[in-house]
Amino acid sequence: MLTVAVTGATGAQGGATARALLAAGHHVRALTRDPGSPAARELAALGAELRRADFDDRDSLDAALTGADSLFAVTTPFGTDIATEVRQGAALIDAAAEARIGHVVLTSAAHADRATGIPHYDSKAAVERHLYGSGLDWTVLGPAAFMDNYADGWTLESLRDGTFAWPMPGDVPLALIPATDIGAFAALALTRSADFTGRRIDIASDTLTAEAMATILTTATATPITHHQVPLDHVRRHSADLAAMFAYFDSPGLDVDTTALHRAHPEIPWTPFATWAASQPWPTLLAPATV
Repeated sequence: MLTVAVTGATGAQGGATARALLAAGHHVRALTRDPGSPAARELAALGAELRRADFDDRDSLDAALTGADSLFAVTTPFGTDIATEVRQGAALIDAAAEARIGHVVLTSAAHADRATGIPHYDSKAAVERHLYGSGLDWTVLGPAAFMDNYADGWTLESLRDGTFAWPMPGDVPLALIPATDIGAFAALALTRSADFTGRRIDIASDTLTAEAMATILTTATATPITHHQVPLDHVRRHSADLAAMFAYFDSPGLDVDTTALHRAHPEIPWTPFATWAASQPWPTLLAPATV
């Protein structure tokens, strides 16, 4: 049994990883800034050990990582900025090195190592480089676009109006993955470190065009859904970073060799988008938003 410290444990990727590790019988040390949050309490009820940790508080990181065998690391610029993401990622890696963590699995983004010019991909690439120079045993995962985002935020708002508003042409394929599959793969890499150490792997569960996704969402929601291409200028007014990402998704594109990946790792569910969509509580999600 491993003792695995999991950052972002109350978020999508960290939470999925923590649950996968707990299901496999490992001891999870869930790192969170707020151990009293509902998401943290849910993990504790499943058997996770809660530890308060803040990327900007090195003492808290040192205390949380001491005695752990492995670390699942996730960083984000959202809610802060890319410079903060790089600084916090480096602080986490330095604390892991000081604690002599045996294996670090870092989740980044698919193609982040290809000089995409997408600001929040480039910040992840900088964190990756810091990990490579740390002396730690490492694995880097590059998840594709998150299916989970289609049931939240402005995409969900558009679905309430019968539109799949997406800033890409309808016929351009996009690699996709749900958080649960990211967590399953991270848990696999953590429990089979000898097979994954020193590898950077882009991961995706499905690849579909926006038109195909709209068709699947029509079936899943039992509501006619049509794709509408949102102009990049509209996205850019809200976020130049996200506009750069969608421009990259259009060309050169976010490709992942899912055939080879799935053949090599049959232990992962590799959830198709249709299966993910069918599992969502659409009547609740599509109910008019309340103020």
